[in-house]
Amino acid sequence: MSSTVRIADVTKHYGHVKAVRDTSFELGEGELVALIGHNGAGKTTLMKLMLGLIRPTAGSIEVLGDNPAAGEFGGRRQLGYLPENVSLDAALSGRETQAFYARLKRENVPKALALLDTVGLGAAARRRVGTYSKGMRQRLGLAQALIGHPKVLLLDEPTTGLDPELRQTFYDVIERLAAEGTTVLLSSHALTELEERASRVIIMNRGVKVADGSIEQLRNIARLPTRIQLKVAGLTPGELPSWLPAGAPCRRLNGHLIEIDAAPERKLELLHLATSLGTSVEDVDVLPPTLDQLYAHFLRHAEQTA
Repeated sequence: MSSTVRIADVTKHYGHVKAVRDTSFELGEGELVALIGHNGAGKTTLMKLMLGLIRPTAGSIEVLGDNPAAGEFGGRRQLGYLPENVSLDAALSGRETQAFYARLKRENVPKALALLDTVGLGAAARRRVGTYSKGMRQRLGLAQALIGHPKVLLLDEPTTGLDPELRQTFYDVIERLAAEGTTVLLSSHALTELEERASRVIIMNRGVKVADGSIEQLRNIARLPTRIQLKVAGLTPGELPSWLPAGAPCRRLNGHLIEIDAAPERKLELLHLATSLGTSVEDVDVLPPTLDQLYAHFLRHAEQTA
């Protein structure tokens, strides 16, 4: 897998504010990468650096083999960008807006207009943008970002204002693009949505990269317990199964469920005990650490070591 974006020891200062500090990573073709962190963690600054809208104070950035801030950067037409707050001309229709951006990027206008159907705006294409809801403006912003089938797609809080059905449509579109080789970098606070979709997660804290890897790799690093939930028949209120090892962290939930906190190395042992000793276990759910829990873990660790 070849790299489309290279960030090497990048620092960006705004006066005395260090928005990004000594950050390095690469993004490859076909990757769908989640960039997460609290407000002010440096996510939007990194995207602006990749777009060439600002220059790094130190370090180097390469996008599609070139410096994005260089005046002769030839890859700009192959970049797609959706900012967090979409600002569009309220007097133009959705169709006129999309055609304007297509001509700006020197792309085929009919193909660009077809993207309005892709994002669910076909029926509203001739309405003025000033009459659009926030979610509709967000979809129009996504449509312009997709013009020309970009090789690198940068999305800053893209699902803000979208209802659940349109969020699913949005993820269907970007997952298809990633499958076709587009690099997708997606910044969002909706961690539950990203957990099953992102092939990789980069966590930022106070301008510093504090974690980078797949969900499974982050779980292996964090070593947070897996929750095992058991439905056990025949237990009296407050009773725990006799087969549970002494000292195993566990609790009763709503009267009939038992939840065990299993360290990674003991997960299979506890599952074996629960299902092989003639116990009255009626159901089992295994809940590995979520992206929310991993995010909180790495941020706490970063604060403690700062």
